[in-house]
Amino acid sequence: MGLLDKLSRWLGLRKKEVNILCLGLDNSGKTTIINHLKPANHSTQLGPLSEEWRHVSQVNPHYPTKTQEIVPTIGFNIEKFKTSSLSFTVFDMSGQTRYRSLWEHYYKDSHAIIFVIDSGDTLRMVVAKEELDTLLNHQDIRSRRMPLLFFANKMDLRDAMSSVKVSQLLCLENIRDKPWHICASDAIRGEGLQEGVDWLQEQIAQSYQHNEDVNA
Repeated sequence: MGLLDKLSRWLGLRKKEVNILCLGLDNSGKTTIINHLKPANHSTQLGPLSEEWRHVSQVNPHYPTKTQEIVPTIGFNIEKFKTSSLSFTVFDMSGQTRYRSLWEHYYKDSHAIIFVIDSGDTLRMVVAKEELDTLLNHQDIRSRRMPLLFFANKMDLRDAMSSVKVSQLLCLENIRDKPWHICASDAIRGEGLQEGVDWLQEQIAQSYQHNEDVNA
């Protein structure tokens, strides 16, 4: 059972679809985190869906399970899995420079964003901040109250910065129009992931409840 199974029970028995975008620079641990989120029975699909971008996408035909070696994502993978009440689509987007332009094509249909940071990569923290700033200023993100979950990952590394330090370097305190939360994590061991999922499920549930109240 994956960590997102709990979210389906939280939201009840009504059929819903939740699109979660998982972003971050390459080698930050995104795919490892997603492997903890998904249930045992899942499907990995080729992305992107748009014909315009299909030629730049690739998915490893032997996509790793939780116990297999993780290989870098090229283009991106689409993870689809269902529970009795929810249909999840998690976009595992490549953080390699030439593929970051793909991110913006999936902002509009996403309900939440997971942004993963390599806490031991001090040299590229500036690049991570630039990508985050670009994301936050995008027209499909800027005016939306979309939950942002940050994982300060690779806390097992000797030189890893604390989640507080990562938060300061990314200037997360300047995000005032969206709910956000940062968790220290070690994706290989699964440490810190449950805290993040607990927070995210509460935010998505509140968002659904707000939309239903507005439409009532």
